[in-house]
Amino acid sequence: MTETLMSYDEAIAAFDPAMGLEVHVELSTNTKMFCGCAVDFGAEPNTQTCPTCLGLPGSMPVVNGKAVESAIRIGLALNCEIAEWCRFARKNYFYPDMPKNFQTSQYDEPIAFDGWLDVEVDGETFRVEIERAHMEEDTGKSLHVGGATGRIHGADYSLVDYNRAGIPLIEIVTRPIVGAGAKAPAVARAYVATLRDLLLGLDVSDVRMEQGSMRCDVNLSLAPKGSADPVSGKPVLGTRTETKNVNSLRSVERAARFEVCRQATLLTAGESILQETRHFHEDTGVTTSGREKSDADDYRYFPEPDLVPVAPSREWVAELKAALPVPLREQRALLQAAWGFTDLEMRDVVAAEAVGLIEQTVAAGSSPQAARKWWVAELTRRANEDGIELAALPITPAQVAAIQALVDSGSINDKLARQVFDGVLAGEGEPDAVVAARGLAIVSDEGALGEAVDRAIATNPDVAEKIRDGKVAAAGALIGAVMKDMKGQADAGRVRELILEKLS
Repeated sequence: MTETLMSYDEAIAAFDPAMGLEVHVELSTNTKMFCGCAVDFGAEPNTQTCPTCLGLPGSMPVVNGKAVESAIRIGLALNCEIAEWCRFARKNYFYPDMPKNFQTSQYDEPIAFDGWLDVEVDGETFRVEIERAHMEEDTGKSLHVGGATGRIHGADYSLVDYNRAGIPLIEIVTRPIVGAGAKAPAVARAYVATLRDLLLGLDVSDVRMEQGSMRCDVNLSLAPKGSADPVSGKPVLGTRTETKNVNSLRSVERAARFEVCRQATLLTAGESILQETRHFHEDTGVTTSGREKSDADDYRYFPEPDLVPVAPSREWVAELKAALPVPLREQRALLQAAWGFTDLEMRDVVAAEAVGLIEQTVAAGSSPQAARKWWVAELTRRANEDGIELAALPITPAQVAAIQALVDSGSINDKLARQVFDGVLAGEGEPDAVVAARGLAIVSDEGALGEAVDRAIATNPDVAEKIRDGKVAAAGALIGAVMKDMKGQADAGRVRELILEKLS
């Protein structure tokens, strides 16, 4: 089907997209949501379990107070109302990775509701309305062995790791995002990126999308261009699909774009959209059918009988609100002022999703402009070429700062620094080790530099004559010849001085 899809521009010309985003965030607590099991990532399978998170008879859950506090702080940071009284419910459905055969979640009484988050795309601000942020527990993890896709279809057998079952989650659900037009996929990406930065600032999650601690479900529907309810005037919403567990910012945008094209193609051909869950494939950029999507009634929600309601006092909520960090927009304004960036430079930094990376690089000793140069230009290009997130590159802010320190000390120049980046990204070690192993240090030996200058003068007599006649600007050609001769490892400033000394 991908070969016959309508182009994105054609689809947007004919239809208005509406999106709803559901972001699941694992909280950085020491223990699980309803028991005392550890939550360390990467532990041996099924070693962080107990009767409670395995749903064994007679076990009783107890609410994690730190998770409740984190949920309230997230709700406040998203400009939400905080419930005076809420409770948990049982969401009944069966998967092998759900040991209790139900998920303890919140249904009609979330802890936070009616909020918003502003995001920026190409200098335009979009307000994303938050319907709710509710507490729940994560499921275990299934591993399907054999087959070509890593999914259950075609697998030889499946394994289940229950370490993740019961980890505290916050699910943040938006209201339909309409009116973004062609920018809808970019708005989706910007929203998840902005939300990630906000959660990092709150220190409630490590939001490592590649590890699954932050995941996004992309709900998308199309309606004919310009259609609206004749009474309310509100946009008409088409039948939606839900692309599950998208685990990178880039993929959020790609999944939304693909669904726009796929749904537009079907609707234009007179076919209908099936309300279903879909899977996004990183390698091909397409979505494929999962299962028909259940409505809330199908989950047979009922109040959790083993847990008492949660009723945060207004005094506690006020204390948590007063202790919140500076709002994200204000944080960025303060950073821009401290770094001395222009509005355009800061916009580029935000668009590259590099604010936090630059902040960490500056904290490690780099100048803001140097950090921006490397992350926004050099490293963003490399990430785009590899088709990965900037933060997923195998290089740390401390290593970027170390490379810049080598430039500042005169050990290497910018051209050589790019070769150091090559080595670090290839796993060859720390920047100074890469410089030593690759022999990249700038040559400052006067004898070697003098010999290279003499060779350049001898092979470029016409240029040398111009310099003798007072045309100093012509020295640039000889400097270039020396740099080429010495494979970029000469001190350009000293080379210039030697040329002028020899030809004056």
